[in-house]
Amino acid sequence: MLFRVVLGPDNIRRLTVNEALDSVHQLKGILRESLQLTQDFEIQFEDPEFANELCNLSDISELPPEKATLKIINKAPELSDDVSSVSSLDTASVASSQSPTSYPSPSSMPLRRHENSEQWPSPFPIPQFSYDVELRLVKGNEVYRQNGTLLDVSREMKSNILNAICKSVFSYKAYPTKNELALVAAELVKKHPCLKDPSMGTCYDSWTMSLFYKVGNYRHKLKEAGCSEVSVNRRTPGKDGGKRLKRAKRCEVNFLPDIPAGQCQASLQLEKAALMEEMKKRHHNSTFISAKMEMTFSLRRKEIVDEEPLVADVLTQWPALFLEEQVYLEFYRITGVPLKDTFFSSLDEYAPKIIKLYRSRSGAFGEDLKSLLDKLDQKTTNVVLHRKTTALQGLPVFMRENTNSLFKSCLDTDVEDSNLRGTQMGILSVIEDDGATADTVNGNVRCFSVIIEEHIVVDDLPDLPTALALLFGLIYALNMKYPDELKYTFETLQKVFMHLDTNLSARVLSFRNKMLRM
Repeated sequence: MLFRVVLGPDNIRRLTVNEALDSVHQLKGILRESLQLTQDFEIQFEDPEFANELCNLSDISELPPEKATLKIINKAPELSDDVSSVSSLDTASVASSQSPTSYPSPSSMPLRRHENSEQWPSPFPIPQFSYDVELRLVKGNEVYRQNGTLLDVSREMKSNILNAICKSVFSYKAYPTKNELALVAAELVKKHPCLKDPSMGTCYDSWTMSLFYKVGNYRHKLKEAGCSEVSVNRRTPGKDGGKRLKRAKRCEVNFLPDIPAGQCQASLQLEKAALMEEMKKRHHNSTFISAKMEMTFSLRRKEIVDEEPLVADVLTQWPALFLEEQVYLEFYRITGVPLKDTFFSSLDEYAPKIIKLYRSRSGAFGEDLKSLLDKLDQKTTNVVLHRKTTALQGLPVFMRENTNSLFKSCLDTDVEDSNLRGTQMGILSVIEDDGATADTVNGNVRCFSVIIEEHIVVDDLPDLPTALALLFGLIYALNMKYPDELKYTFETLQKVFMHLDTNLSARVLSFRNKMLRM
């Protein structure tokens, strides 16, 4: 079936779907994968029965038989109206209430925000230049179309173009790769063909090199101006200049934000102290905590990224960061992507296909994968949840990594340091001690816990998917590196489940392609 998919006024795609469509959910999955959509969305279609007016698609049978025009409507995360109203410790006496995760308002933080949560847009939007430059480009493009004559670009004009593009680039990331800058240069000469290189090649090589050096100079200016995201990498005399560059590497759009306007280091420390006092109370005011966590985001990121504290120290200094709701909110602040919604939506879609893939390839992975599938076949209740759990437990096996370093188990009478020792990060299944052993197939799991650096940081979780989602969120919140023995497993969670980055390693790309064919 042929689709014309409208993503925006200047972004309309053509998509052919060869497989039979059975449901709207299936169509959503195909659109999300083919068009790299990361945000939750609704589908509208032009209904021929109503003169091609747009209608919401509620049943796949409503579509015309051969081709259709679809419009993607992104769902915005629900914003909390009362978070910003809480501004002092006096409100801490308000009773705490449990509510669904509400994401901070974009206007309340000086952070990067993009309407469709794109980490690096494709195609890159070339900004508007100054009036005189735009006028010269319009005339230059007309001459080029008439006789192929290229525009003679003055030094001042080139500087104006590069400065405008650098500002636009920085709105997405401070440290773009050379390949990304090449894509920007390609879009520049595509929009303004009169700017093509006169030499042979890609027609934009010189613009790529100019952008590369200009972005570096722009970062230097921002560093001198005190921009946190680049000044964190300032070399200190007398110290090792070969230290690891601190920059966004996993599609963080707010890696190290500056202090909000009207605040300073001292005022944020007072907010942090108020937050710590609230966490000492038996019953927490979740609204108050969310407001303070949002306000102190820049301070927290500076401490975590710049000082690289141990997790034990972060537990002491920022205990609220390890609350389940706050993990989701922190991940949204850093990436602009809702962790819970995106992760579980992908898991709902992929789990049946992953199980089919496991069954078709179980012989190639020894007893580990076969044992997981046998345990799944013995389940008679909560089969859907067990299917999702098995899909996630099998990832390290399928990636040929050490599954025992990620998933651990113990009896509820034996949750001791010996079960945590040596664990950099993992999920602990706590099994009721009713005469069973920690690895018994039918053992009744009481709860799940998240372990980081030999500490239980989040406990009493209802299921393994929730625990793994929180572990993934905390890796971002704590700016931690993926363990070497599990790097492909976490890359799969990041790039396949969370749709953060499309540059997949060969192993993860192979898994994704095989899974989608199931």
